[in-house]
Order: sequence, then structure tokens, then C-alpha cells
Amino acid sequence: MADGESKKRLGRGLAALIGEMDDVAQPVRAAPSSEIRADRKVPIEQIRANPNNPRRHFSEEHLADLARSIAEHGIVQPILVRPVKNGDLGSDLGGARFEIIAGERRWRAAQKAALHEVPVILRDVEDREALELAIIENVQRSDLNPVEEALGYQQLIDEYDYSQADLGNVIGKSRSHVANTLRLLKLPEAVRAMLSAGDLSAGHARALITSEDPVGLARRIVAEGLSVRQAEAFAENAQQAHRQPKPGVARSLDLKTADTRALERQIEERLGLKIDIRHGETGQGEIRIRYKSLEQLEAVCAKLSV
Repeated sequence: MADGESKKRLGRGLAALIGEMDDVAQPVRAAPSSEIRADRKVPIEQIRANPNNPRRHFSEEHLADLARSIAEHGIVQPILVRPVKNGDLGSDLGGARFEIIAGERRWRAAQKAALHEVPVILRDVEDREALELAIIENVQRSDLNPVEEALGYQQLIDEYDYSQADLGNVIGKSRSHVANTLRLLKLPEAVRAMLSAGDLSAGHARALITSEDPVGLARRIVAEGLSVRQAEAFAENAQQAHRQPKPGVARSLDLKTADTRALERQIEERLGLKIDIRHGETGQGEIRIRYKSLEQLEAVCAKLSV
């Protein structure tokens, strides 16, 4: 089987598994070949966190709220785990037999609620599929902040040679969504910290990517409570101040309005490619789409085909 076909099939299997987890009130379905047993309870001390979990930040306030809910109602949705291989067992693991794939927040809250055991769905999967499952589960529940989501995508690209199109197929997102999310990793660490903390939205952050001073503008956004549109306008004005008119090109073509830049960004988010709109004084103009590979060109053609 070709690698691309394998990833597409895997994506459909993962989506089915997540659907199964969402429907825990229904009877357990027939187990796939990789499943050992579903809906069993495991002592909480036999479970360990996954060091590759794309989610890095856990709000203590939210954990406390969830712990109170669990103490009253129990864990409604099982935690997805996989067996710890014998070679991975060590003294530092405290005798853990299972590693979390998805559901670490529930596991942490269960400890705060002083539960002795938790319900789990057990899957025997390799590292790549475990990472995919973790990303899918967190993204579908909006549990990841944009930086964590981007880092998870980048890890799959770096470690398992995924293309952006492969990632989109596996996680159920468009290639342009994957591309725009990955662009956030180009931001300075100070800006990424504000994004992770929720002080900036992903829309704000995308406006900062091409800014001459992303950290300064990010601080202004937070201090003044600027909207995404206002942030885009400030970023564009700063760019215009540093831009010199090109020889032989009309000034109206070189210096763009904030509305034109905003339109460019909207199209860029849909296509995942760099867009250059040149609008002249007579009302005529052109749109340039920049691509770096035949794969990107084919993706644009597919989007434009009727």
C-alpha cells in the first residue's frame, strides 16, 4: 500500500474512533484489530501522561472546575490510553502500565477529585497514530491553543514526513487551515506566549506575521483591546511607512489601503498561499497568486474548478 493511501485510510479510522468516543452512551461497537478491550476501569496510579501530548498548558482553575464535576458525576467520557511497552517500564514511571493518548485533563482532574480508578478505552497503537489521535481529539474539542496546535502539526511533519495536504486529510481540516496555523510558529516567542495565554486570538496573530515590529504591535493590541481589523490596519500602516515606491510603478499600485490588505489576507487564508492585489486608479488591476510547488498549484486549481 502506498504511503499516501495508508494515511488516508488511517485518517478515516481515527475519525471513526473519535466518533466512537463521543458516543460513549451507546453500546460498544465491534473492536478493530488494534483494539485490546474497551470501556474498562483502570487504577489511576497505573496511568501516566504522554510526554508527546500536544497540549502543554492546563489551567488550574479549569482543572478545579472539572474535578468538582467529576466528584459529583464521575467521568462521563473514558480516557483513551495505550499499553506501556515492557522496554518503557522503569522506576521513574512508578509502575505505570498505560500511557494516555487523549484525555490528560480528565486524568489530572480525576486525581484532584481523589478517584481511585478511571474508565478507559484501550488501543494498541504506535507513536505516530497516538500523536494523530491526541491532536484530533484536542482539536475537535478546541482544547489546544493555536500555538499548541501548530506545534503538534509541525511534530507530525518533522517526525513522520507528513505534507500539509496529508495532515488536512488525517485531522479533518483544510490544507489552508494547516498552512495558516503553521505560520504562527514564525512569530517571536514573546508573541507566541501571549497567544498561548489567550491574550491574542489567532486572527490577531496572523496580522502580526508580516509586521515590522510584531512584539510591539502585540503589546498594543493587548493594552488597547484592538480588534483583528484594527490590528491589520496598524500592521499595514507600519509596512507602508517602510515601503518605497517602485520605479515605473504607479503609487496607487504600490501603496495599498488597509481594505486591500485585509482582502489579501482573507484570500490567503482560503487558499493558504501569498496573494498580491494590484488595484489601479482606473478601477482595473490584477491578482497574483504565488506558489512554491506543483502541489500548491494543483491545490489552487482544484479550489477554482467548478
